[in-house]
Amino acid sequence: MEKEILDHRLHINRRHFLSKLSLGLGSAALGSLMIPDLFRGNELSGDGGGQLGIPHFAPKAKRVIYLFQNGAPSQLESFDYKPKLREMWGEELPESIRMGQRLTGMTSSQNSFPLVGSFSDFQQYGEARAWISDLFPHTAGIVDDICIIKSMHTEAINHDPALTFFQTGAQQGNRPSMGSWLSYGLGSENSNLPAFTVLLSKGKGNGQGVYSKLWNNGFLPATHQGVQFSNGEDPVLYLNDPNGMRAAERRKMLDHLAALNQISFEKSGDPEIQAKIAQYEMAYRMQTAVPEATDLSREPEHVFEMYGEDSRKPGTFAANCLLARKLSESGVRFVQLYHQGWDQHGNLPSEMALQAKDVDQPSAALVKDLKQRGLLDETLVIWGGEFGRTNYSQGKLTKENYGRDHHPRCFSIWMAGGGVKPGMVYGATDEFGYNITENPVHVHDFQATVLHLLGLDHERLIYRHLGRKFRLTDVSGSVVPALLT
Repeated sequence: MEKEILDHRLHINRRHFLSKLSLGLGSAALGSLMIPDLFRGNELSGDGGGQLGIPHFAPKAKRVIYLFQNGAPSQLESFDYKPKLREMWGEELPESIRMGQRLTGMTSSQNSFPLVGSFSDFQQYGEARAWISDLFPHTAGIVDDICIIKSMHTEAINHDPALTFFQTGAQQGNRPSMGSWLSYGLGSENSNLPAFTVLLSKGKGNGQGVYSKLWNNGFLPATHQGVQFSNGEDPVLYLNDPNGMRAAERRKMLDHLAALNQISFEKSGDPEIQAKIAQYEMAYRMQTAVPEATDLSREPEHVFEMYGEDSRKPGTFAANCLLARKLSESGVRFVQLYHQGWDQHGNLPSEMALQAKDVDQPSAALVKDLKQRGLLDETLVIWGGEFGRTNYSQGKLTKENYGRDHHPRCFSIWMAGGGVKPGMVYGATDEFGYNITENPVHVHDFQATVLHLLGLDHERLIYRHLGRKFRLTDVSGSVVPALLT
């Protein structure tokens, strides 16, 4: 029997051999086209249980657009309708509801905590009959495409740690951001553009600052740091060559610089040297890719009308939403928007109305635009802030004016596309809008769910640093299956 098998192998002709070889090469080529990083090797520095660039399992989403509302919009004037607060206007918050929860330094000295209902009215929309404030009429128009989560909660009670917690999984700095983790785990869809980009805009309300640590790569290789795009003539500063330098000269200079850096790497073994080489090469490729990806001049008139008049003004939230669609469409894995101004400790009725007007139409337009282009199913859109707002007034309460302090115990966000169940309201709070009564979702649960939608197991996406394994969700977090299609 063994002799027959051996004779068969010896008598394979050249045509048969080349035929089998071509099938193998074809399969390899197809695999590399579908997953560009398929053959780049295993770069996991921890026991990640997989190869970077390849999801752990079949993803529902390929990319993320995160519309972060910096400063924390009030859930009580947006998506969590509480008529009880109107009925009890001016009455004291019952101690049985507060249960001694800690307060910020801004209201801890108050002798009174008068309840205050929303100045805006609410109506029900969609098949889920979701309650949405009249401040968000355009969002109401896409309610059957979004999932509203009313039971988010966090431990952080102040802006800096709360914002950092959402973006990096820790309340302290120097950790990789969510976009950096996705860049590290999945790589880029377009080798000529960064996997992670950042866009900033300012509203008309009181603003909380944003800072580069929110899109920092932390201890991950520097190639995974977010690239901030500006709203000026040059979207990426210092990207263009100096006057008088030709492309061929730049190419020659980079080749020589890479050779010198490679010598340094071979002597020291410092991986940051290779990251620097990769960054120089990315910048070179971006010189031609970025102007095309950020050019809005070719967008048809009806698209600008859909996003609103502000979409014609660079640096506005509306223009950044449109730009985010273009970048995502071009293969940017994670597009992070920060819109500042949601910090209404006082004068909430007028300021929040202005903030809502800034973001409502373009946020809804982004979802509609992606859906019309057939991209919503593979693009996860997230809208929300870092915590919620109190049901009692901060400072003096009048019929025309009030403010709300920070409230980490419950707040609302929404998600759309990318494998999220549409037309759904998840979680609930008590009639005072103070405590969660159904299906709590912690920040780490949210992060684990986002990674899951992109085909990543949050417990396996790890990086070894300073002798321990780190991950976005630290040592906790669970995927929320009810949110998934």
